[in-house]
Amino acid sequence: MITAMKATTWRARIAGLVAAVALVASLTGCENLTPTQRRAGTGMLAGAAAGATFGAIGGNAALGTAVGAGAGLLGGLIYDQYDKSQQRAYQQGVQAGRQGQ
Repeated sequence: MITAMKATTWRARIAGLVAAVALVASLTGCENLTPTQRRAGTGMLAGAAAGATFGAIGGNAALGTAVGAGAGLLGGLIYDQYDKSQQRAYQQGVQAGRQGQ
């Protein structure tokens, strides 16, 4: 019984690792993406990897990968909006400085 549980746990870990590697491989040729797409993809990749790791520890790597990918995607999009707001504020400051001279 214990041996069967260990084999199942290892299979789940391997499945999560394979899913993370497949996700990395699918994103390697994406140099012509927009910054938003890159940030979303990077967030999804990091989330999937972390989710697969924690899911494997918890016993369900596939679920952990899916949840992690969703959370990472959301995080990447939130960071993208933050970065865009920073760029807008910078550009407004540059324009205000040019008009003041």
